Amino acid sequence: MKKYVCQICGYVYDPAVGDPDNGIAAGTAFEDLPDDWTCPDCGVGKDEFEPEA
Repeated sequence: MKKYVCQICGYVYDPAVGDPDNGIAAGTAFEDLPDDWTCPDCGVGKDEFEPEA
């Protein structure tokens, strides 16, 4: 699964880790995150993320 990077703050969403602090289990693909999920570091929406190069 591909990692995604926040274009605002540089946070990397790694599906192997998930976002346990916000209830996202390890193994959750970026595409499967809820529409209202936001960056844990800066709070922007999924639309501000791009696949890691």
